[in-house]
Amino acid sequence: MARDTGMAGKVTLLLWAQTLSLAGAQSTQLLVEPPWTPAVLWDRVTLTCQGSGTAGSTTWYKDWRRWWQEGPDSFTVTESGTYQCERPSSGLSPPVMVSQDWLVLQVPARALLEGDTVTLRCRGWQDNPVTRVRFYKDDKELRGSLKNTELSLLPLEMHNSGRYHCGGLVRAGAKASAPVTVTVHELKPVLVLEGPPELAEGSPLNLSCLSTPSPLRPPAPLLYRFYRDGQLVGGPQGSPQLLVPAVGVSHSGNYSCEVRSKGGTVRKSSSRLGVTVRRVPPSGVSMSVQPPGARVAVGDRLVLSCTVAMGTGPLSFSWHRGGLGSPLSRGPDLELWNLGDNDSGHYQCRVSDGDNVAESVPLNVTVLVPVANATITPSPPALQVCPGDPVTLRCSVQLIRSSRKEEGEVLYTHVVCTKQTGVSPRVTTLQDPQVTYAELPATHGRPQECGDIYGNVL
Repeated sequence: MARDTGMAGKVTLLLWAQTLSLAGAQSTQLLVEPPWTPAVLWDRVTLTCQGSGTAGSTTWYKDWRRWWQEGPDSFTVTESGTYQCERPSSGLSPPVMVSQDWLVLQVPARALLEGDTVTLRCRGWQDNPVTRVRFYKDDKELRGSLKNTELSLLPLEMHNSGRYHCGGLVRAGAKASAPVTVTVHELKPVLVLEGPPELAEGSPLNLSCLSTPSPLRPPAPLLYRFYRDGQLVGGPQGSPQLLVPAVGVSHSGNYSCEVRSKGGTVRKSSSRLGVTVRRVPPSGVSMSVQPPGARVAVGDRLVLSCTVAMGTGPLSFSWHRGGLGSPLSRGPDLELWNLGDNDSGHYQCRVSDGDNVAESVPLNVTVLVPVANATITPSPPALQVCPGDPVTLRCSVQLIRSSRKEEGEVLYTHVVCTKQTGVSPRVTTLQDPQVTYAELPATHGRPQECGDIYGNVL
C-alpha cells in the first residue's frame, strides 16, 4: 500500500513540542478543541492561546510565518496548516497541526502516562468511510485490527511507545496516514525508599516511599505497599509511609516499596533498603532483697530479685555465690528456703543477651545463728563453798542451726568461767568462738562463812 510520508517529520515535531509544553518546558500553550492531534479541519477546530501578557496581545503564526499580529486569544480555524501563538511575557507556543488529508491517524492531545486508556482513531477525509483498516507500529502491522477504525491501547505500558500509522480504502482508493509518534511517560519516574539503615531495638522505624510526581499530569491516587525480604508487611494503603512503633531484631531485612494505580494497571517498585536492628547490651544490673539488709536467721526465707536498667532482646539471668562458675539458679528471682549458717556469703546476678554479659555488685548475705537455754554449772559440784575455795563455773548455751543433712539438728558449745583465789579475772577465747573461759579473783577480807554456791553466783 502506498504511503504519503511528506508530513511524517512535522507530525513527530508537533507531538514532541506539545509534550514539552505540557511538561512545563515552555509557559505559552496552544490548546486545541476537539483535543486530538493532528486536528482535522472538518471538525470545526478552535485554537486558544494561554500565556502571560495582556489580552489582545497575541501574535499568531501559520506554517512558520507571522500570520496575525495583535490577534485574539482564541479563534476558529478555517484553513489547514501548522499554527503557533506567542505572548509577550511567555514566548512562543509549541505548534499544532490542522490536517485536511485523505486519511489521518489521531492521538489524544495530551501527555500519555502509564496506565492510561488510549484510543487511536483512523479517520477518512470529511468522515468518509474507511474500509480494510490496518494499523502499524514502527512499520510492522498490528494483528487483529481489520474492519475497525480504532485501536485501543489498554492499559498503556512503556513498550507501547513508537511510531504509528494506519492504512485503508477511502472512496475505493488505498490511502496511508502520516505517522504519529506515541510517547508513553512513566507514571512515577523516580521511586525511592528512605529510612534509617541501622537503629536500636525498641526504637520506632519510619520508612517513606518517595516518588517524583509526573509534571505531565496532576497527581493521581496511588496505593502503596511495603515489603521486607519479599514479604508484604504494610498496605495496600494511601499513605506513602510505614511506621513500626518499636522494632525488634526480627525486623531486620531488606525493605522495598511499591506503588500501584488504583486500578492496578501500573506497578512500580523501589530499590531495596537494608535495615539492621541492633540489640542494646544489658547494663545497670541491680539487686533487691527481702528482708532488707540481707540479714536473716537460720531457717528463714530469703528472696533476691534482679533488674536491668537497659538491655533488649531475650535476656537470661543467672545467680552465683562467691564467684563460683556454676549458677545456683536461673531467672530474675532467687528464692532460698530454710537457710543455714553455711548459706552466708556474697551473691551476684549476671545478665546476658547471648553476646554481652553484665553483672550486679555483689551482695553480702548474713545468716544469724540464735542461742537458747543458757545454763551455769559449778565445779566441783558441791552445794556449799567456803571463802578462798576455787570454783569453776561452766556456762552452756544451745545454738540452733540448720543441718544440710538433717533439718533442726541441735549443737552444743560451752562457756567456762573459773573463779580462783589470787588470780585476776580474764576471758580467754578459744578456736570455737562460742567457748569462753573466765577466771575470777578470790574474795579477800575477813573470813566469811561457807554459803550456797548458786546463791553466790546469782
